[in-house]
Amino acid sequence: MGRFVNPGNEAFRVALNSEIYIDKTGLIEYTNKVMNTTQAFICNSRPRRFGKSITADMLTAYYSCACDSKKLFEGLEISRKNDFKKHLNKYDVIHLDVQWCMMDAGSPETTVAYMNEHLISELQEIYPDIVLDNDEKVYGVLSRINAATGKKFVVIIDEWDVLIRDEALNQKVQDEYIGFLRGLFKGSEPTKYIQIAYLTGILPIKKIRTQSALNNFSEFTMLDASVLAPYIGFTEAEVRELCAKYNEDYAKVKQWYDGYMLEEYQIYNPKAVVSLMLRGKYKSYWSDTGTYEVVVPLINMDFDGLKTAIIEMISGTAVEVDVSSFQNDTISFASRDDVLTYLIHLGYLGYDEKNQTAFIPNEEIRQELMKAVKRKKWNEWMSFQQESDTLLEATLNLESDQVAKQIEKIHTEYVSMIQYNDENSLSSVLTIGYLSAMKYYFKPIRELPSGRGFADFVFIPKPEYTEDYPALVVELKWNKDARTAIQQIKEKKYPDTVRQYTGKLLLVGINYDKKTKEHSCIIEKADVE
Repeated sequence: MGRFVNPGNEAFRVALNSEIYIDKTGLIEYTNKVMNTTQAFICNSRPRRFGKSITADMLTAYYSCACDSKKLFEGLEISRKNDFKKHLNKYDVIHLDVQWCMMDAGSPETTVAYMNEHLISELQEIYPDIVLDNDEKVYGVLSRINAATGKKFVVIIDEWDVLIRDEALNQKVQDEYIGFLRGLFKGSEPTKYIQIAYLTGILPIKKIRTQSALNNFSEFTMLDASVLAPYIGFTEAEVRELCAKYNEDYAKVKQWYDGYMLEEYQIYNPKAVVSLMLRGKYKSYWSDTGTYEVVVPLINMDFDGLKTAIIEMISGTAVEVDVSSFQNDTISFASRDDVLTYLIHLGYLGYDEKNQTAFIPNEEIRQELMKAVKRKKWNEWMSFQQESDTLLEATLNLESDQVAKQIEKIHTEYVSMIQYNDENSLSSVLTIGYLSAMKYYFKPIRELPSGRGFADFVFIPKPEYTEDYPALVVELKWNKDARTAIQQIKEKKYPDTVRQYTGKLLLVGINYDKKTKEHSCIIEKADVE
């Protein structure tokens, strides 16, 4: 066994030995399926702590001919597939962790030379009868071995984009690394010696300078995970099983750590869920990922609408985003949409592909972004929060006239006249208006509209505040009256989340007149039905 060529299965064995391991070997069924096809070049990008390295170790353990992994995979999903034994431990595998190679090489400038040198040295040991002394590039060596033996390789590269991200301004490093990738994967020659290629990192490939080197790759991202969606993170079914095993309240876990929408799946951050199950503490585990210091300067970039969009999302709403303009690098930011798209790839925002909107997926991320915003003391944040403090206090004190006055002020000052009666604007009024509630309440739950002209939200207090803060059901209508808004709330019989809640409850009905722009409000105490 080598370090980089034909490594063993020890790394994956460590993952299996862990107290919590979620079976994601179903991914191998897909990689087996696309072998020796034009889809055999795969780039699966995802945020930190979403299991990138474990997946790379899993693929290595399955394909590497230097070990016997049959018992390791027994009982796992892939072992029940028809082609399980056909590909098990049958191939020469090259497994590189570019982040580790860069550290061992001593600098970014020496990383590519380091990888070429060590790979060629190990390949020479495996194939001593083939003269490789004159080859300085690993792709030339792979081509020579294939020509002599017909052997094809499985190439797995973890943290493939680290030099793209961390050395974005170092032209020499960029050019050398892109040349390395182009030699390995571009053109017809690599199809002769590549059995399958699997790259994983944070950034997608498209539009960055590597496009010409890697445009033959199928991409699976946080924007479009396609068939690999259930293998990006933990699914709801998997989290439910963990909650049952560790006696955790699933509804609470969902509020704290759910929210990534990938195809038909709600995906959870594996790192956060595992940490919660083992430690029993509901908190943000993102501070350990090393991305927080990247996020702070990002959200403070001076692009029109960026700060307002962040505040809206912290308040609980989704904002429109055009993900097509992002150049998939860390220096070519030209608009708020570029920043928001990068935050999606980093895992700090979720993405609704159908509606093309970005949103904060859960309470964990909300706390991280609130910390980042407060650190920079945004004037916009302080202004919104001051208005929101007044509104929340009036609501909790059942001061209907003051609530109507405050909502009218926010509605008039925040929403443009052109969009004054737009449903999204109504949603923004409520989310911005109740920004202060985020300290005491979970992300507001938006009820699906049953008709035009209203926006309604449900605020459930966090467990530590249930004694002092009631749940809120807030509905904003136009050209009706506040009593109609209250009645509509009652007719809905409340959403499931409210019915499961056993504390105090306030119904807040708000209406405004489309012509006069005047607002009215009624607040009632209620029992949960």
